[in-house]
Amino acid sequence: MFLHTHPYEPFLFKDVTKLIVGTLPPPRFTTGDLKEGDVNFCYGSRDGQLWPILDRIFGLDLDFETTEKAIRQRMDFLKERKIGICDIVQSAQRSKVDASDLGMENIVLRDMLGYIEQYPKVDTLLFTGGNSKNGPEYFFRKYLKEQAISLESVSNEVPRIHQFVLPSAKLDISSKPPLKLKVNKKRVIKTVSLTAPSGAANRAVGSLKLYKKMKDENPEFNTIDFRVLQYKDFF
Repeated sequence: MFLHTHPYEPFLFKDVTKLIVGTLPPPRFTTGDLKEGDVNFCYGSRDGQLWPILDRIFGLDLDFETTEKAIRQRMDFLKERKIGICDIVQSAQRSKVDASDLGMENIVLRDMLGYIEQYPKVDTLLFTGGNSKNGPEYFFRKYLKEQAISLESVSNEVPRIHQFVLPSAKLDISSKPPLKLKVNKKRVIKTVSLTAPSGAANRAVGSLKLYKKMKDENPEFNTIDFRVLQYKDFF
């Protein structure tokens, strides 16, 4: 079995307001066997579409190569837009070494609520995929259920939008006995389940009524164009 561990710590900083939430990058990012055109950073696979989509939306003129400059370009953009990255999977085992979410076994999740509590300005989670098995929304729902927190529907239109409320109080284990309750202000966190920025999701995009309508109106319209229109509303 291959132990697929996340090669990057969450990209978080003081003023972050949104978090991009995925699962794991391809195994080669864990082993360090990058391909030409990969960027050694979150969502840096040369086959991935997140950074090309953001490049188009914001006119970033990003480099797509394995250099420190390419990494810095992405970090600078994220900080400017107050966007962090905190994938929900810390590690998983694989019998087949590939990037399939369905191939993950014995999955260890990150403490997402812990990160959200550390950064009080976070109000939105941007899932890079929906509620299909082993997708980021799927895991997050499972995680919230274990915490006895409900995820309420706001909109069932693609991309689906939900929200949840952080617990208002918890035990402050840093205090001396008897332990005290640490009360937080009520925080409502919105979640957005974006169409996954991967080639594997193109078939799902092609089946959407809205995409078919746009494609009929403009035969040159493609799945990347569809994601650009979707993502720009939330980034």
